[in-house]
Amino acid sequence: MPPPATPSPSIQARAAGVLGWTPTAWRPVQGGYTPAARYAASRGAERCFVKVATNTITADMLRREARAYGVIAGAFVPDFIGWDDDPAEPLLVIEDLSSALWPPPWTPALIEDVRQAIAAMHAQSVDLPGVAETMPDGLGGWSTVAEDARAFLSLGLASSAWLEVTLPALVAAEAACALEGDALAHFDLRSDNICITAAGPKFVDWAAACLGSPALDLGAWLPSLELEGGPPPETILPGPRGRGLGLGIFRRPRRPAADRRRTAGASDPAGAADHGPALGPARTGARADPLSHQTELAKSNCLPGPPCRHMNE
Repeated sequence: MPPPATPSPSIQARAAGVLGWTPTAWRPVQGGYTPAARYAASRGAERCFVKVATNTITADMLRREARAYGVIAGAFVPDFIGWDDDPAEPLLVIEDLSSALWPPPWTPALIEDVRQAIAAMHAQSVDLPGVAETMPDGLGGWSTVAEDARAFLSLGLASSAWLEVTLPALVAAEAACALEGDALAHFDLRSDNICITAAGPKFVDWAAACLGSPALDLGAWLPSLELEGGPPPETILPGPRGRGLGLGIFRRPRRPAADRRRTAGASDPAGAADHGPALGPARTGARADPLSHQTELAKSNCLPGPPCRHMNE
């Protein structure tokens, strides 16, 4: 259900208290995989983005996100304006990124810019909990499938024959995957959480941020990048380090690129035209049978897994 056209008077007043000025215009923003309410608010040239929890799950996520914003600093993170907790409806206020470029389409230069921003993020170690504490139930997807494959097979995305051949290698590689680490990891990198501004790439939605493996964090982005016209994951994260791609089994592009482009022609502040030709929705010579390729990668411990839906949808 979409959020109301304008937030309630109490939400507006609390947002104004965080901002130090009172918005005169509110615009609901669609997107995301949770029912949190999202708004772009403005008064003249002053603008911001407001996210409001609508249930206990989104309230907990917003509290984690506010904690992350409080300890993270860097060009890759949006400007954090403020936060107002509430038992039922906590709200978070950051800079408005509506005028940014939101891929796809991707170009090689854009991908490299994002990789450099991810590396800068991973170079930080901040006061956040580790991945096991942050996502105790969010990992171990293939072992869960091994316990009972019926739900997975009901999706119709892979055959039982494919799963029988591939699952042992997937489970073994998942068990060998190093999750812990000291790097600042986003752990929800995908195109709808990545935008390109005049200052460079910025990542949004930091609720899953924690300390963890940088290879795992990078690898979780790569399967969806390939589905959106980017390079094969193993070309960016080859060999055993590619085990992090196991998280990508449930990732996919959220909606067609034409619906996800949030910029319009010359208004693009990032100068997208300077980044070279866009990569198309499918590469020339794309594999006709992606699942057979997944089996090959599984055997070499580079595990994007079959293309499935995002686990947080």
